[in-house]
Amino acid sequence: MTSETEFDFLKDLATELGVSAVKLIPAKDIIVENRVVLKCRVGCKHYGKTLMCPPYSPSVDEFRKALSEYSYALIFKYKSKAEVSPEVAKLLGKDENDPSLTEEMRQKIQQFWALWKKDKLTLLKTVRDLEKAAMNKGYSLAIGFTTGSCLICEECNIEQKQCLRPSEARYTAQSVGINIMQTLENAGIPIPFPMKGSPETFGMVLIT
Repeated sequence: MTSETEFDFLKDLATELGVSAVKLIPAKDIIVENRVVLKCRVGCKHYGKTLMCPPYSPSVDEFRKALSEYSYALIFKYKSKAEVSPEVAKLLGKDENDPSLTEEMRQKIQQFWALWKKDKLTLLKTVRDLEKAAMNKGYSLAIGFTTGSCLICEECNIEQKQCLRPSEARYTAQSVGINIMQTLENAGIPIPFPMKGSPETFGMVLIT
């Protein structure tokens, strides 16, 4: 029978890779809700623009069925180097083409998103590295999830519905209905919201 201590090697590796917090939880403790994908539909400008997000990602029901076949989830947070000062926080909701923005304001917005993108790609690599480590230990069906929209390609191959870099891309947790904030809060490693200071983002690997 598999025990939680068998996955200490993954927690240790996650720490070595620079995550800010990591925890192994039962897979059944992952909170999955239909309303998460509903929020994708109405609140995300990337909806329908990447194959790793709705409506191309697995449905919530499909994910629930797959999740039921796993025993554990390694969940972790990654702290970005991008800083959200009170001034930057006010700017992040604005369009860069907003005529009310000064050039200095635009530069601050661009600098934040450039650092955020770099850190999100680092998070994605961490997810893949942990997934690979689990597979190399014999957990052949381990699978990782990241968060936010896919940033690997400048433009996704939507028309042909075929990911051009499937060995690198991973579905986002929100796209399959995972309530990240509630899952992390229940696990005792919450992410502050709204973002402030050095914002944190989320990764996960399902095991066994």
